[in-house]
Amino acid sequence: MPPLTAIERFFERLFERPSARLFRARLQPVQLQRRIERAMEAERLAAADRTLVPNRFVIHLNPSDLTAFGDMTSSLASELADGALLFARSRHYTLVDRPRVELRADSAVERADIRVIARFADPIAGSGSRGPGPKRATDAEGLSYPGEVGSSEPDGPSDTMVFTVPRPTAPRARLLVVERDGGRRSVEFDGTTVSIGRAADNDLVLGDGRVSRHHARISGRRGTLVYSDLGSTNGSRVNGVSVGELVLGVGDRIELGDTAIVVEVAGDVP
Repeated sequence: MPPLTAIERFFERLFERPSARLFRARLQPVQLQRRIERAMEAERLAAADRTLVPNRFVIHLNPSDLTAFGDMTSSLASELADGALLFARSRHYTLVDRPRVELRADSAVERADIRVIARFADPIAGSGSRGPGPKRATDAEGLSYPGEVGSSEPDGPSDTMVFTVPRPTAPRARLLVVERDGGRRSVEFDGTTVSIGRAADNDLVLGDGRVSRHHARISGRRGTLVYSDLGSTNGSRVNGVSVGELVLGVGDRIELGDTAIVVEVAGDVP
């Protein structure tokens, strides 16, 4: 844990929890959202051209605090996940998949306290390991990211199992291109890479004077659809927010100059 994060948690415990117990203050969703953001910042991994952040969050709450959310508990997790996605996009972080949030009752957590466990993607059981500590996995692009280490029932000299993040197959998608003159066309993305720009050597050529010759690319990475701006003159916007690189989802609208590209389908395209 970075030093500043440790100091921050110290003061949170010193002031926030005693005050909440004294006045019986109820936890608010915004407090959970802030803890997710802090966990994302604390666990981020910087590479040469991107910053990778966790996309799975488990929030441990005292059972009484979790119950206090009442009917909104069922929708709270999805709202927190949406908030995590917006936070990552606003800071131009890279996600290997859309965030998911799980709320879990934990009697070991004190009232008014919040414990967030952040990790990368969904771990799967791998081969057994007798070595201490977590194992790090490396993808084909040279980015390393932490695996998960958990415990099985003790039945021998070592009860440690190693989990690593799998490398999913590349996604397929259908993209709707809305030209500046109102024309529309669909482009099938086969899971490899599509270069976008005005130059004739691009896979997707756009006749838009505000689009750079080699403006951007869409590529498959670890089972996700990733949009990358290639240092274009006028930049790129996704859903109204300026971006350098981010993971796309169904319904996302990319704006390049006066042209828009909408992700209509993600996954297997018939």
